[in-house]
Amino acid sequence: MAKPIEITLTSEQQLELEDVRDHSSLPYLRERAAAILKIADGQSGRQTALSGLLKQHWPDTVYEWVKRYQTAGIAGLVIRPGRGRKPAFFRTTRMK
Repeated sequence: MAKPIEITLTSEQQLELEDVRDHSSLPYLRERAAAILKIADGQSGRQTALSGLLKQHWPDTVYEWVKRYQTAGIAGLVIRPGRGRKPAFFRTTRMK
């Protein structure tokens, strides 16, 4: 059986995540910060993913958020440019 994911936060990290959870203008950042705080408080990653947030997520998704937070901090939780669906048609800006 796999070892459950654990994260230990410093008091500064705890305050920073609480601030993001409570005041960020980006809803997805608030959700990701809340997930990390719940896991740091001892809730399992699987339980957090399946029933601890506003909507269900795959547990692997929540584990990835934790890993990215551990390596890059809050910046690791931000959606990177270039992600998502690309437009099917491009509008040309060249006019004669």
